[in-house]
Amino acid sequence: MSGHLTAWDIMATWLDQKHQDEGDLWHRALIDPSVFRLLGPVTGQRVLELACGNGYLAHKLARLGAEVTAVDASPALIALAKQRSAHHQLNIAYHVADAARMDMLPAGSFDVVVCNMALMDIEDAAGAIREVARVLRPVGRFIASLSHPCFDVPNASAWTVERADFKTTVWRKISRYRDVFKGSIPWQLAGPQGLHQTPAFHRPLSWYFRALSDAGLVVAMLEEPAPTEDFMAKDPQGEWIAQIPLHMVLEVRKKA
Repeated sequence: MSGHLTAWDIMATWLDQKHQDEGDLWHRALIDPSVFRLLGPVTGQRVLELACGNGYLAHKLARLGAEVTAVDASPALIALAKQRSAHHQLNIAYHVADAARMDMLPAGSFDVVVCNMALMDIEDAAGAIREVARVLRPVGRFIASLSHPCFDVPNASAWTVERADFKTTVWRKISRYRDVFKGSIPWQLAGPQGLHQTPAFHRPLSWYFRALSDAGLVVAMLEEPAPTEDFMAKDPQGEWIAQIPLHMVLEVRKKA
């Protein structure tokens, strides 16, 4: 790999080990159940995954019978995804590309586009949404999960725990909701790398709906993933997220 290393390239190996073949706890037991529920059967469908990371979701889709193409802007993550695909003998077409500039993909060529927890990480999300509309077939669908812009604002939201009269109350505090801005997400990497930051772009919910509409797309369904029993048992935030969602999943279609 040559050229400028992005924040995602630097943490690619750590992220690959975190997700491995099934996704980490947050994806596997909180977010992905809603994603797959909205996806429905994919056997025989042409599926594009945007910002595929180490490819764990692309692999699951291929095992379910989809013909999968996967794109990510990080050469390091694509290299790791290819290694896992080769190991599992899965035939997935990979491309290193900006999600807002996918000229190598022909228009109207996919039944489904999936973007799992990445739209808020893409600087030109409006461009990526336009590209989604371009590559989708007329009756195609777009499934996107992302941090809930109403409740998970980078550098401007937090849990507040209050204890009074032998009772504990958990609140979610938010600021800067209406602003569109670039923030950051901290990651605690193992070993000497320590604390690492990746960029995150906050946009209010209305921004996403306008961007989708401007691209000729319309939201058909919105889900706010609730924690599964597995997540509740393994993560202390489970009981809080059961009350206040930190993620949302959209099913989007082309306008009639």
